[in-house]
Amino acid sequence: MSHRSRLGRAPWYLLGLTLAASAALCASQRPFASLDPKAIAIRVPADIHWKGSPNGLETIPLAGDASKPGLYVILVKWSAHHNSRPHFHPNDRFITVLSGTWWVNTGRNYDPEHMQPVPAGSFVTHYANQVHYDGARDADVVLEIVGMGPETPTAAEAK
Repeated sequence: MSHRSRLGRAPWYLLGLTLAASAALCASQRPFASLDPKAIAIRVPADIHWKGSPNGLETIPLAGDASKPGLYVILVKWSAHHNSRPHFHPNDRFITVLSGTWWVNTGRNYDPEHMQPVPAGSFVTHYANQVHYDGARDADVVLEIVGMGPETPTAAEAK
């Protein structure tokens, strides 16, 4: 076989590989396409994007709107070495620690040295109108928070 005939087949071979790769990519991007969207909604990790703030807190709304009345579900990521200050919320909030260690404390006097570690897999309830503060120490922590909105935090630090 001549050098020229081998090169002549190369583009068809590459085209076939490209088409196969494209088909696989499309299938992987739409793994739930056969499901009825009126019955179920699925967001895979690639479709979930963090929205950050300068205080080391990133959020992802999953359901509802925490700023409006009604049920909401959000993911919260505290960046390492960031904490909230003493505050409270008007409604109970139910929190699951998904990854990392979450650090928490209660009371109006901000005392980060005495924050308590809450490991991944833990479930925590923040009761309405009760003062707390929380965050991350040496590593990021990811939480899922479920509550009734609006979740408006109110500062409550002692002066």
